Amino acid sequence: MKLLLFYGPYFSYKTAKKSLPEVEDVEREEEARDCVVVFFHVEEKDQDSPKSVIQKFIKNVKWLCGKFGTKNVVLHSFNHLSSSKAPAGFAREVLEEVKERLQRAGYNVINTPFGYFNEFKLHVAGDSLAKVFKEF
Repeated sequence: MKLLLFYGPYFSYKTAKKSLPEVEDVEREEEARDCVVVFFHVEEKDQDSPKSVIQKFIKNVKWLCGKFGTKNVVLHSFNHLSSSKAPAGFAREVLEEVKERLQRAGYNVINTPFGYFNEFKLHVAGDSLAKVFKEF
């Protein structure tokens, strides 16, 4: 698992084009403020320990949210952080589980549509912790 986390005052996206033909057709445009934006990449090896991967994913998101005092999270599947890729179905299951667990913990979660390329705008704060890379 690779996570690229940003804290920003503003994030917006708009669906552009499908990258996976089997996903549903979606046209969506959303924005978030005072948020932690997570670009994540699910790797093939993550299938060996999904519970641990999901737990670490959530722990890192909550940690950065805590540093900035926010409960707003954006999750974006970004399959460009590693050459190792998990199957799309597994990556989507991870996304759905992480989103559900964060929401149950009181976080406001937006996820960009899975299997789509998107336009996006991201304003990243200047703090040193506003840009974090994690791998596990």
